[in-house]
Amino acid sequence: MGDLNVDTPTITGPSRTYSTKSWRLRYASRLRLIDAGVVIWAVAGAFGIRFGFAEISDNQVREVDYVLLSIALVVGWWILLELWGSRDSRVLGSGSEEYKRVIAGSVWLFGVVAVVSYALRIDTARGFVGLAFPAGALGLLIARWLVRQHLSLERKRGLSSSRVLIIGGRYSAAHLVSSLQSAPAAGYLPVAAHLPGAPPRGDFADVSVPVTGVETDFESILNAILKTDVDAVAVSAGVNMHPKDLRRLGWELAARDIGMILAPALTDVAGPRIHTQPVAGLPLIHVSTPKLAGGKKVAKRSFDLIVAGLLVALLAPLFLLLALMVKLTDGGPVFYRQERIGLRGTTFQMLKFRSMKVDADAQLNALLAAQGSGGTPLFKIENDPRITPLGRILRKYSLDELPQLLNVLGGSMSLVGPRPQREGEVALYDDAAHRRLYVSPGMSGLWQVSGRSNLNWEESIRLDLYYVENWSLMGDIVILFKTFKAVFASTGAV
Repeated sequence: MGDLNVDTPTITGPSRTYSTKSWRLRYASRLRLIDAGVVIWAVAGAFGIRFGFAEISDNQVREVDYVLLSIALVVGWWILLELWGSRDSRVLGSGSEEYKRVIAGSVWLFGVVAVVSYALRIDTARGFVGLAFPAGALGLLIARWLVRQHLSLERKRGLSSSRVLIIGGRYSAAHLVSSLQSAPAAGYLPVAAHLPGAPPRGDFADVSVPVTGVETDFESILNAILKTDVDAVAVSAGVNMHPKDLRRLGWELAARDIGMILAPALTDVAGPRIHTQPVAGLPLIHVSTPKLAGGKKVAKRSFDLIVAGLLVALLAPLFLLLALMVKLTDGGPVFYRQERIGLRGTTFQMLKFRSMKVDADAQLNALLAAQGSGGTPLFKIENDPRITPLGRILRKYSLDELPQLLNVLGGSMSLVGPRPQREGEVALYDDAAHRRLYVSPGMSGLWQVSGRSNLNWEESIRLDLYYVENWSLMGDIVILFKTFKAVFASTGAV
């Protein structure tokens, strides 16, 4: 950016009036209508399937009672979705919190119905409730996902987002700006930065947004906030402000309906590992140690066995067809077996449908040397001449990976986890990369659904480490759903 201009620069982009009062209200109203439509569809559909839509006669008192129950369910369901904050603008657009709140509100509703029915000895038709609940919950999740896709497109254009002013040290502010810019779907649009205590004529090119000033006094900071017309202020690590001024800033922002966000110097740490504890008025942040053990380990393994077993049973005809096609290609073996490094450095034989020529491994070192990538951890050959015509199709849609379901059933792999690599690649790991081996390798992983093989090594290892540090069963389910989208988009082989 060059020398600092002490005058507050003009900040272009959507005004705060539009971003706060327009998109928040618009999406809240839209979700209220969509939620009403979905729950009415689910409850009315369950009623029709269970009792039929024929006109109810005077002596069909029970059916009339279920009409009243249906109306109560629709109203109660809609209200609980509001009370659980599932339409809160802070959870829209990214993350799983919105979906969790939808499920929580739905479960509470039908939990109350079950308890009241038992306590009052009301014989509620299980078929009616058993149809309405799953249909409605699934319908709400699908509807929310569709709304999220539209919101994500708007946010990539700089719309429907909260305008944010970053306050902090130069390097922490630059990191926070780049992080928010890399995730536009989250809905935070950094428009400027204020760097209290930075050199008055410093070069702030790495901050990548206009710098409003470097003053540390409260009035200058508040003036910068008001001039930039932002919806929220994000205070990053290294901010050179007195704690009393920070507290006063919070009061002033609350009075002006401007959000205040504290961004600690923690990277790649997810919410379940973060716990706050108030001590003497200070919100201390505790970061728990990630451990995939005990009940979590049993849950992940059970999930792998159930899903992998179902997939093998359903895909058995496809397995036979692909095996025959590979065999007829050149008469070579159907499966390609390769030794890979798994959990805590153990070795195993990873299975694939063979997509290369029979002597492919013998040509690897020469090809790596030719493209000058033999010393990098990701051994990938560009425009690999060893791949067969059938193999290119198998790789495009990741069909060559299907035999790894047998590895999952055998316990050497998981459905989701860091991709297993060769011994030569693991030998090039640094200390951070070795943490990939803390969990079982997976058929798919976080970096595959975030860009697949188009990511470089540094980006890939960062995403793998994030997965290792923040594993959750819900996260695995989300990654599996994204895997299908990434495969059919054909953006690169996993």
